[in-house]
Amino acid sequence: MPLTALILTAAIAILGWGFYRARPMGQVGILAWLQSLVLMLPWLLFFGLFTVGVYLNLAAVLLLIVASTGLYIFLGRRLRTLAAQQKRAQGEANAAAEARSPHLSSNPAESSRTDEDTQATTAEPQAPPSATDTAEPAKLPPEDLAAIREIFGIDTFFATETVPYLDGAIFKGNLRGEVAESHAKLSERLKARVGDRYRLFLLSGPDDRPTVVVLPATADPSPTTPLQFGLAGVLAIATVLTCLETAGLLQSFDLFADWSKFGQALPIALGLLLILGVHELGHRVVARRLGIRLGPPFFIPALQLGSFGSITRFASLLPNRKALFDIAVAGPLAGGLLSFTILILGLSLSHQGSVFQIPSEFFQGSILVGTLARVVLGTTLQQSLVDVHPLVIVGWIGLVITAINLMPAGQLDGGRIVQSIYGRKTAGRATVATLVLLGLVSLTNPLALYWAVLILFLQRELERPALEDLSEPDDARAALGLLVLFLMAATLLPLTPGLAGRLGIGG
Repeated sequence: MPLTALILTAAIAILGWGFYRARPMGQVGILAWLQSLVLMLPWLLFFGLFTVGVYLNLAAVLLLIVASTGLYIFLGRRLRTLAAQQKRAQGEANAAAEARSPHLSSNPAESSRTDEDTQATTAEPQAPPSATDTAEPAKLPPEDLAAIREIFGIDTFFATETVPYLDGAIFKGNLRGEVAESHAKLSERLKARVGDRYRLFLLSGPDDRPTVVVLPATADPSPTTPLQFGLAGVLAIATVLTCLETAGLLQSFDLFADWSKFGQALPIALGLLLILGVHELGHRVVARRLGIRLGPPFFIPALQLGSFGSITRFASLLPNRKALFDIAVAGPLAGGLLSFTILILGLSLSHQGSVFQIPSEFFQGSILVGTLARVVLGTTLQQSLVDVHPLVIVGWIGLVITAINLMPAGQLDGGRIVQSIYGRKTAGRATVATLVLLGLVSLTNPLALYWAVLILFLQRELERPALEDLSEPDDARAALGLLVLFLMAATLLPLTPGLAGRLGIGG
């Protein structure tokens, strides 16, 4: 009961804090808060009932998920409609103010010239001259800068300031049209004037205002070098070996010391490699469908689990955040669903005399796995040792590998999902929070320290912005992203001994 009360208190506090933060934003803020509420309530209800010994069957759980997702999508549509109305009203107000500004001039000739400029801009969209544009970007050729400025206009993006940036320029101003449509028009005009020599990014600036960044094509992701392909091959071979060794260690022998037992290790190793391969294939199938090139997978061998997954970089620019989400979530969905299926099948095939005997306390190491095992195996988990089918071990390890890659940090799948849904600022904060949490957990679990170091040195950086980085994924994708992040936490977080005892997990 104290744990249940603590969970409920924490949940209510989080929801109350969210409501407090949302109120100043008016109706838009309240709708956004309600979205979070309807997404959290089913899981709070499920685990709240679970802690007091009330188990919801699969049909009830699915009904909760479907109802929550449907309401989440409905509120999301209302939120987008309201936000679009407010944005349109603000744009009309800005346009009206700018239309009146020429007539405020005391010089009739100046007003006349401004009117002529406005008419010319309407006929052929151009960026209006600005007093802040006196400093030309040093590395951008003047003729290219002049051509780039011609793409802007009152129907897309009204540029008011030019700032040098790397080998290109940043254009600040006001977004006038719908985000995706404006980006498409600007990109077409840019290509018509300067060809494929430049890339146009539409993203959120430091002040959270829409900003256009134009960079030369030389800043595109660099192609994979032969050395990198070679390294990927070496790591793949090492991962095969570590999966074989892990399979041997799970069966209490060291394969590297006795290769005569290769046949005993092979089935489990193949299961682990299959999960890794399906995970990677999920990324690549979706990326290919979207026309996005991926670099080779750099698998991370590990004796603890066989592998920690792979590092795969984007070899081409992403068109939008929706593409980032689709590619990032495809791998965990494919590998996770396969692992989940293998786990359920293994639990169903487990019986007295199965190959593996594991202490029942092991099932306390994961909320998700412990819950599933309790539902399928029942009172068997009250014994000190539980006989399980080898597929249970394979599926469990697969879920852990998937969950590790779903941690919301840097360029991990989870970090990319958070970046696609919530943007770069939130993704950066999530990365820091994840590293801090891993650092704290590493005081009792060396595996967490290993992974924290790996993220810190190899994957802490966020993914580069998409070409059109303002539009968020739709509500269905956002709900799916939150669901997989929730399942990640449920896989990695353990059951407390007290709760496990009340559930009958552990002898």
